[in-house]
Amino acid sequence: MARSLKKGPNINDRLLKKVKSQKPGDGVIKTWARDAVITPEMIGFTFGVHNGKDHIEVTISEDMVGHKLGEFSFTKKFVRHGGKMQRELEKGKK
Repeated sequence: MARSLKKGPNINDRLLKKVKSQKPGDGVIKTWARDAVITPEMIGFTFGVHNGKDHIEVTISEDMVGHKLGEFSFTKKFVRHGGKMQRELEKGKK
């Protein structure tokens, strides 16, 4: 659910402080703040966004501005649909 417009975007101050102290490409900035909104200052940086188990590296581009960091670090791993039909399809591709 979207955040109320009167409250404004949820921008994490600690993340902005880390972004201002580093240069793009210096390294990975680890964070657990999945709800932080991506700002234009973050473009070019690589964040290690926690998905509940480990940190997934996310490199910020211009298209991601306005979205949340958690949208790019999935919490569930998709394991293909199983069954006999799936095995036959995979055999056919090989």
